Amino acid sequence: MKNLMRRVGVVTGAGAAAFGMAVATASAVPSTTWTVTPSPTNFTATNSGNIVLTANIPMTCTTSSASGTMQSATGNPATVANINAINFGTSGSPCTSVLGNVTTTAITPWTVVVHDYTASTGVTKGHVGNVKAKVTAGACVFNVEGQASGTYTNSTGILAVNSLSGELKVTSASGCGTVVTTSTKPTFKGNYAVKVAGTSTIPKIVGSNP
Repeated sequence: MKNLMRRVGVVTGAGAAAFGMAVATASAVPSTTWTVTPSPTNFTATNSGNIVLTANIPMTCTTSSASGTMQSATGNPATVANINAINFGTSGSPCTSVLGNVTTTAITPWTVVVHDYTASTGVTKGHVGNVKAKVTAGACVFNVEGQASGTYTNSTGILAVNSLSGELKVTSASGCGTVVTTSTKPTFKGNYAVKVAGTSTIPKIVGSNP
């Protein structure tokens, strides 16, 4: 009986060790080298189509622009860009909603974080992180924080922001009634055309495993 129990213990221990190795292997995330060309560089971005923030109601901007810096990085995920300024609407072309004109004040820097690259398409997946902004729509004022999923395409230079429900949250709201509350899950969607500052050059992002 003791010999039987000993053999069972050995087999169980070996199985557990193998399982542990399998879990460790499956959960390991290899470091990735992210090559930004040129690097480091300053960039500018302008909207291509409307930018829409939806917090139960859509808030639409026909003009939006951003600027910041890009640089090569190592890791997965990795930060390849800092958005140091981002503007929504202008005095002559304000963002609009059913509550009235919308003013959005971004608290920067925001970041561009990457985690997956497909060489055949030149598309990088990631998200815009550290998003913080104060939004005023008529008498409604609320603050938004979180991140927004997106992709970057080397051939076009388009940063396509397409956030998922729950990535952004309303941290406070006033004057909004039941339209926008701290239970609201905003979404942020829109495309930005990215260029090296002062040029027509499209920056490239390429990920590889060393």
